[in-house]
This record gives sequence, C-alpha cells and structure tokens, in this order.
Amino acid sequence: MLLTGSHSRSLDDKNRLTLPKRVREQLGEPETLFVTPGQDKCLLLYTQAGLEQFAAKLDQSPATDAEARVFRRLYFAQAEAVDVDRAGRILIAERLSQFAQLQHEVVLIGVRDHLEIWDAAHWQQYLTENAPRFDAVAEGAFQK
Repeated sequence: MLLTGSHSRSLDDKNRLTLPKRVREQLGEPETLFVTPGQDKCLLLYTQAGLEQFAAKLDQSPATDAEARVFRRLYFAQAEAVDVDRAGRILIAERLSQFAQLQHEVVLIGVRDHLEIWDAAHWQQYLTENAPRFDAVAEGAFQK
C-alpha cells in the first residue's frame, strides 16, 4: 500500500474525523482502523493488516529486550480500534486526541504504509523546522 499526500481536515464537535474518499478507497474501504500514538506528537492510523505487519517487526526484538517491552506495553495499551461509519468518519478517543494535542483543524498525511493525524498548527511547525533539512535528511536516509 502506498499512502501519500496531505489532507486538511476538521474534527467535528464529537471528535470525529472524516477520511477523504480517495484515502478510504486506498485503504480498501475498511470497517475498522487502528489509531495509535506516534512519535512527534501525532497519531498513527493503520489498517489491521498494517498494524499486524508493524507488530511482526516488533516481535523480532527478543522478549529480554527491556526497551522493546516498554515500547510494546505503552504502544499497544494506548492503541484503539475504531469503526469507520457510513460517512467515512472515525472517532478519535479523547486520551489520544490529548496525546497529540489535536485542536479543531488537523492534517491527515500519508506515510507510505500508514497515515498520520497531526494538529494543523503542529504540522505546520514541523514542516517549517524540517523542510529546509530535506536534502541532508534524504542523504542520511539512503545511507542506512
């Protein structure tokens, strides 16, 4: 799955996010998605298959790895299965919304195999701080 693009969205008064039709189609019109905490104060949005692939990567760490155990516990304890309603909306749990400091205006971005939900102002700040480093970051990303 190749998820790309940025989509400006608004949370409604019930903290629901409407997924763009194109995104729902790319995801295969799922009935359920998973919202999880992400790095940099964003939320991650996975299909079940995508979350299972992510979990399989985590399972490659030995059970004796203390950092991996802490991450698994914190990550999966906060993950939330959410239904996609007929209008293509998902309900963002209040605790996850607070984690990502989501306000009314948010941005949904495609990050190859998953989506991220950012508070719009925080996403703009992230872009401002990191876009000038694009070339340097690109070089480092392909050297690993």
